[in-house]
Amino acid sequence: MKSALAYSHTLLQSVVQAGDVVVDATVGNGHDTEFLANLVGPSGRVYGFDVQQLAIDNTTARLKNSNLLSRVRLFHQGHEQIEQVLAKDVQIKGAMFNLGYLPGGDHQMITNGATTIKAIKACLTRLTPSGIIGIVLYYGHPGGLTEKNAVMKFANQLPQKQFTVLQYQFINQVNEPPILLAIQKR
Repeated sequence: MKSALAYSHTLLQSVVQAGDVVVDATVGNGHDTEFLANLVGPSGRVYGFDVQQLAIDNTTARLKNSNLLSRVRLFHQGHEQIEQVLAKDVQIKGAMFNLGYLPGGDHQMITNGATTIKAIKACLTRLTPSGIIGIVLYYGHPGGLTEKNAVMKFANQLPQKQFTVLQYQFINQVNEPPILLAIQKR
């Protein structure tokens, strides 16, 4: 069985094609950004967001090393700015969120429910039919449980006629195993 993060990649890989536009709402160290840049190909675009300069720097270096930087636009801004940054006519085929803190960065800087839900809403309004948003909830840190509960409540209330929501989690692991929420537009 795949980890929550690996399964989010599988789901996005099933719908994102060359030429598509996607969002990496939390670029972190650039692993998901690189994955998405490979999926969209040279004619596609990845919009990446992060509040920490270290995340932007690490992602930029990773993309340069992989010769993928031309496919990506990085923004040193919180993901709650997606609605303001992307042009009104931009539609997306997918989005990825890894919630929590930046591995190797400042663990006091964490994502939070209010800004995360604002970002998810912005992605949902731009999501094309069959598009998927993958949200990996890491919540075993101070503030993480509050965000997890807020995001789970929000996702649980999405209208069934418009969206399908999957929850994927290992239940026999210790230390708050990550949860994947995948939201697909009908």
